[in-house]
Amino acid sequence: MMQIVEAKGFKIPLVGLGTWALRGRECARIVEQAIRLGYRHIDTAQMYDNEREVGEGVRASGNRGEVIVTTKVSPTLLSPPDLERSVKESLAKLRLDVIDLLLIHWPNPRVPLAETLGAMAKMKSEGYARALGVSNFTVALLDEANALSNEPLVCNQIECHPFLDQDKVIAACRLRGMAVVAYSPIARGGAKGDKLLERIGQAHGKSAAQVCLRWLTQQGIAVIPRTSKVERLAENLANLEFDLTDAEMREIAGLARPGGRIVDWSWSPNWD
Repeated sequence: MMQIVEAKGFKIPLVGLGTWALRGRECARIVEQAIRLGYRHIDTAQMYDNEREVGEGVRASGNRGEVIVTTKVSPTLLSPPDLERSVKESLAKLRLDVIDLLLIHWPNPRVPLAETLGAMAKMKSEGYARALGVSNFTVALLDEANALSNEPLVCNQIECHPFLDQDKVIAACRLRGMAVVAYSPIARGGAKGDKLLERIGQAHGKSAAQVCLRWLTQQGIAVIPRTSKVERLAENLANLEFDLTDAEMREIAGLARPGGRIVDWSWSPNWD
């Protein structure tokens, strides 16, 4: 049974599959395989251009009813008419009954947040989405979004790994009853080769990547590592099979450093 994190009545599996940069048959195959192995959360986005293949993989698994599918609205499509049209298009590409979790992918200061959140709420009330959330929101934006939204915002999906200090935004999410979902949780492979993570891994008979993931899941942070390798799927899931000591958790937290952020675009907000 997959462990979950619950926020405002919505359950998010602790380990999911990220699909950024997965394309075509490979994408559909990895998604199907992941679900057969026990994954119950699949993450995609309009910007990834793979919603069709993700939906294909979910349907082929025969387990649609148990799986949370997340997609994210592109930052260029946050005005109400664009958002509503794009969400309907996403659902048509996925060919699923509903989008389980619909997120704003990146904040866009050019579109009033109240308008975007109003359109998101409309999508939920009309049955296109079961739950709503945000991604890449700072503490200030979380305050604003929670004050403006008529619907509960269940999560903030953020870059999160030991090399980046996200304590402020994690605390802000917890204060507001929101789950944290970590993308790039292995720092795009940066965990591999880190001496501390390797040493701790050896003590538990686990890889540095598994230690990295466990450091997050042990804090109740959901993770969505991306992989194109079937053998890695089981390895990433197995991070739930051991526990780090308090001393190890503190040591790993000490890896955070300035410049640890990997995903940073011209449209990124002013980070905390």
